[in-house]
Amino acid sequence: MSKKKIKVGIIAAEHSGDRLGSKLLKSLQNIFEVDLYGLGGPAVNTSSIVTPPEIDYQNLHVMGLIDPLINLPKILSIRKKLLKLFIANDIDIFIGVDSPDFNMFFHKKLKQKNIKTIQVVSPSVWGWRENRIKSIQAYVDLTMCLFKFECNFYNEKNMHSFFLGHPFSQLKPRNNEEMISKHSLDSSKDFISILPGSRASEISQLMPVYVAAAKKLLNLNSNTYFLIPAANKELAEMILSTKGINEIPYKLSIDSAQDFLSLSSISIVTSGTASLEAAVLGSVPIICYKTNKLNYAILSRLVRTPFVGLPNLLLQEHIFPELIQYDLTPESIVNSFSKISSEPEHYHSYLTKINDSMRGEGFEVAAKAINNIL
Repeated sequence: MSKKKIKVGIIAAEHSGDRLGSKLLKSLQNIFEVDLYGLGGPAVNTSSIVTPPEIDYQNLHVMGLIDPLINLPKILSIRKKLLKLFIANDIDIFIGVDSPDFNMFFHKKLKQKNIKTIQVVSPSVWGWRENRIKSIQAYVDLTMCLFKFECNFYNEKNMHSFFLGHPFSQLKPRNNEEMISKHSLDSSKDFISILPGSRASEISQLMPVYVAAAKKLLNLNSNTYFLIPAANKELAEMILSTKGINEIPYKLSIDSAQDFLSLSSISIVTSGTASLEAAVLGSVPIICYKTNKLNYAILSRLVRTPFVGLPNLLLQEHIFPELIQYDLTPESIVNSFSKISSEPEHYHSYLTKINDSMRGEGFEVAAKAINNIL
């Protein structure tokens, strides 16, 4: 029996969104014959996607409130080209993965043309800018949530939501001996992972602080060795250009975060999904973030949640250190490291609780939920 053909528009330009989008598409392709249009990263692009010429998914890697304004002409041009592509090809459904502020434009425009719309990864309306919920109610047919508490939030508002679950719930720590062999490491070393982020703006703000902290940690324990994963070649080059990095012993490798976290009992992590990845893989995260002063001045007035790090949000307790903006210094990283090292069992006892809270219904059931609204 032949599969029904559907035309899917997708935007999945973030690194984590690209992986999520790819998994959802594979599940959809088990049910439908899918013609794909839009913008994705390397994982989504394996599905033969039609993308407007001269658009690169990395063009959308801007964060905060100021960076998007600086890049506004480029963003508006990309938006216009993608909308034109979706309408010209008469798509049946639009799937926006992560990047909710960027995607809401498409939800609104396409919903007005009676095209079904789905947002994968809930906007953090429970944490800040709750007024966005009105737009979601009006223009999004189905919101797919990574966390149960998000799904509960939408259900309380009588909105159509689905508990997809977080893909990190399937992660398992990798075999230490295999990882040491794979990356040609010395097994006698004490490993600390440094995850500097997946955006150029994060690396420029945070890597100098991380390198300064690494020097101090090395003074406390000369057997320390630092593991630094990079999201891609361009970001690896940025990391390598950080002043003072060659004064610490380190291994830098592209797309090796899970390998490195599996080897590190404690990690220094830029806030975001990486902090959750660290926790699931058994590495206690020191959660860090710093942005430019104007971004921070605005964001600090908008955020409603008492926690920044996803592990603490899931636990609804301030368990793991959060060093944000002016609290982030080389000294505060070292102090946090020393505190975790003094009572590791306390911190590790919370890691399994995090994993249990992320298991949702999965991508196969998600594809059936999409089929139900078409």
